[in-house]
Amino acid sequence: TMSLREHALSLFRGALGTVRPAPMLKSALKLQGDGCPQLLVRGQAFPVKRDLYLVGFGKAVLGMAAAAEEILGDHLTRGIINVPLGIQESLQRAGMQEMLLKPHSKIQVIEGAKNNLPDAEALKGAVAIQELAEGLTADDVLLVLISGRGGSALLPAPIPPILLEEKEELTKMLASQGAAIQELNIVRKTLSVLKGGGLAQLAHPARVVSLILSDVIGDPLDIIASGPTAASSHSVQDCLHILSKYNLLHNLPKSVEMVLSSSPTKPTAPENYSHVSNIILGSNTLALEEARCQAEGLGYAALVLSAAVHGEVSRVATLYCQLIQLICLGFTSLGAGPLGDELRGNLLQLAAELQIPGLHLDDFLQALRGLGPNRPVCILAGGETTVQLQGTGKGGRNQELALRVGLGLHKAQATGASSPQGRCEILFLSGGTDGQDGPTEAAGAFCSPGLVAEALQEGLDVEAFLRNNDSYTFFSQFQGGHHLLVTGLTGTNVMDIQAILIRAM
Repeated sequence: TMSLREHALSLFRGALGTVRPAPMLKSALKLQGDGCPQLLVRGQAFPVKRDLYLVGFGKAVLGMAAAAEEILGDHLTRGIINVPLGIQESLQRAGMQEMLLKPHSKIQVIEGAKNNLPDAEALKGAVAIQELAEGLTADDVLLVLISGRGGSALLPAPIPPILLEEKEELTKMLASQGAAIQELNIVRKTLSVLKGGGLAQLAHPARVVSLILSDVIGDPLDIIASGPTAASSHSVQDCLHILSKYNLLHNLPKSVEMVLSSSPTKPTAPENYSHVSNIILGSNTLALEEARCQAEGLGYAALVLSAAVHGEVSRVATLYCQLIQLICLGFTSLGAGPLGDELRGNLLQLAAELQIPGLHLDDFLQALRGLGPNRPVCILAGGETTVQLQGTGKGGRNQELALRVGLGLHKAQATGASSPQGRCEILFLSGGTDGQDGPTEAAGAFCSPGLVAEALQEGLDVEAFLRNNDSYTFFSQFQGGHHLLVTGLTGTNVMDIQAILIRAM
């Protein structure tokens, strides 16, 4: 029989496979007919009366563009994509030729946004995309490839006369005052030509078809890469409100003042988006669904907890530990007793505090009870946790989450609060779908209940590593890095995936 680790790895790889650019595009996009060709996207048909153009921006767009060009062939007139600096070389080095464009490609590649910050190269690419969009006619089709991660930084086009440096300076000032990422994005969008639906409006009257790889919880179209082809749900008033909240209204650059004062503050007639189709091709939800099907194929009773798990990493670790203990109780006759009730109560309270969208824990626990005794269980979840940095160590949110779950299970065993753990084989995995977790070459890590006890025998103090946010160093030193999840660059990104695998011993 395969080990739980092999199963978990296989599920993670399966989930990744379904959101890799090439398979994802090939299953969704077709070009049909020669007389009057049609672009088919998931069954929707878009007639190509004249020319077909392509633009794209974001971390996974190079692989998406390579697959799209293969599908579109000679029907593609021209394309421009803006991708992160150095990505072509990284993919070449990783031997991922299928993600690179062919030598005589009609698609121009511009690399920019070093360290995921807008720069002169990213601006050059954004201007080229803007000019292409402005020149389209009603008979043209513009295919837009959007990869959430890095998409926003690769599409900087401040409204003139605002300079890129001025917009960046304002963003930095907001960030230093503690503005949330959502607030920063609203301000960026308001001052941008292409974000917040700007690209779609410039391309009018051409048909705009956007294929989107989402890296945002809940897949909101106006938030992914700052929504260049989606109607913005925010107004100039929202932007002014945020600037006033952080006391920045009185030291704005002249150019920003000019743009904000000339923008209509009263709502104008809503812009028309009837020429636009936004289609989510890949997301955390889709990846989890694939993993669930594979888990069932391996004989597990598989349930998806949520595709929107977020919150501070130590709280999320506690949620997973309590869930694991409750499942283990179910493998014994203790599940219906006072210990089960106490665990359920704690779980419901923690879930309520974390406010995870789409998580109906009552229904979930009900479904867990109905799984029947002694059947191996697989719980899947996705989203993105946050780490409060206190130390100077090296790691990422997935490795830290795995290590914290390991510590939580160890403590539960030590207090005897969950003796049933001893009757179960347990594995927890957390990994980033882009193949990189923080500044490390690992995508994440595995843990099991015995991890901390074994580490202590090797003289490794897990709590000290966690205090220093040094999970990567811990996993590298422990058992020769055997617990690290290393996938290499994947060329995609739909946030993180967690898997809990439990079977009776």
